[in-house]
Amino acid sequence: MANLNEIVKKLRDERNRVAKELSRLNGAIAALGALSAAPAAAAKAGKPKARRKLSAAARKKIADAQRARWAKLKKQQKVA
Repeated sequence: MANLNEIVKKLRDERNRVAKELSRLNGAIAALGALSAAPAAAAKAGKPKARRKLSAAARKKIADAQRARWAKLKKQQKVA
């Protein structure tokens, strides 16, 4: 029974060591993340990115092309 208590104690000690190491790693990741995200956040803060707009003709052309792809796929499935 004493041996079992020693094993449990060693496991708890190991868990505490790993928890401390994980905390240290999380701190390092947070510090590095703040350094790399700062320039990107500053650049985005200036103005919102404008959305690109498609003309009605372009949307129709894309939709027609997609319908053609679906028709071709359905035709191949009927043959098979």
